[in-house]
Amino acid sequence: MSLLLYWLRDAWARFTRTLDWPLCLALGALMGIGLAVLYSAGNESPRLVLAQGLRYAFGIVAMWALSRLPPHRLRNATPAFYALSILPLLAVLLIGSGKHGNLWINLGVFYFQPSELWKLALPMMLAWHLDRGPLPPRFRPVLVAAVLMALPIVLILLQPDFGTAMLVTASGVFVLFLAGLSWWWFAAAAAGVATAAPMAWFWLLRPYQKDRILTFLNPESDPMGAGWNIIQSKIAIGGGGLFGKGWGQGTQSHLDYLPEHTTDFVFAVLSEEFGWIGVAVVLALYLFVIGRCLWIAGQARDGYSRLLAGALGLSLFVYVLVNGGMISGLLPVVGVPMPLLSYGGTAAVSLLAGMGVVMSIRSHRGVNG
Repeated sequence: MSLLLYWLRDAWARFTRTLDWPLCLALGALMGIGLAVLYSAGNESPRLVLAQGLRYAFGIVAMWALSRLPPHRLRNATPAFYALSILPLLAVLLIGSGKHGNLWINLGVFYFQPSELWKLALPMMLAWHLDRGPLPPRFRPVLVAAVLMALPIVLILLQPDFGTAMLVTASGVFVLFLAGLSWWWFAAAAAGVATAAPMAWFWLLRPYQKDRILTFLNPESDPMGAGWNIIQSKIAIGGGGLFGKGWGQGTQSHLDYLPEHTTDFVFAVLSEEFGWIGVAVVLALYLFVIGRCLWIAGQARDGYSRLLAGALGLSLFVYVLVNGGMISGLLPVVGVPMPLLSYGGTAAVSLLAGMGVVMSIRSHRGVNG
């Protein structure tokens, strides 16, 4: 019996040796909270929780598999991954579906959102590109990096999916930031965006996107129409108080006042039912995951790993910031889910896959390519 226990313990240790347990526990806590809030927000539907649980399981498998690949193998496969990830972006423009454009591909069993791949593919590609030369990067590598960023971002904007395009852009910008790019580059880019904003308003943004921006500026101008979502979301957040109304006791979601309460606005449900205490716990878990990623980046042995792990951690910060700002009325509604809380498969799997890459960097620090 003791030999069997020893063998099982040894097999488990070898099976999980590449996982970073502090990171796993924090991610597991977020997924557990996500399922609990989803159960309440979905009117206590076991089917909804089971479906999301299966998505988490798939993401955990992807996380474990990527954690076992040494970073030098990931680096070698990066150009091919970048090139192959372009194909679904082209396909979704032709055969995709969505409420406001072509965002998802119906694979029969589930819907696949190709743009989510780029939350991992773009930082990997930029880290691979910049690691080939001296850091901070010079003029020519930065221009090449800009082209590498522009290709997927333009295709995502054509869907159109402004929210995901913004997050993908942020993941690429963080790689450049961590590579030591001068602040002058970022200032020039910000000035260019500000200059192009009027043209984007008239030529790129669709009517519903313009409505979202105008509603953000004054949601009370159309309280029963475009401003309904954000007004109800703020009511839910304020109604939770310090300790919340209790699990399953939220009125905004259960009485169907709060739209999209299982997806984009699920964090408002958490705020109403668990109050500011619950919000603080969830935000602390997010901060721990981000800090852990940055710590692993600081411990990495090569430039590719440092840039990639750091960018993935900082990207998570942007995801949380944008969704939190969106539901509280501090930012326009752009359709960005709250990581591991909102219902949806592709976003959860892509995030967990990214965490698997970070764990690979942590567990293979002594492996050189």
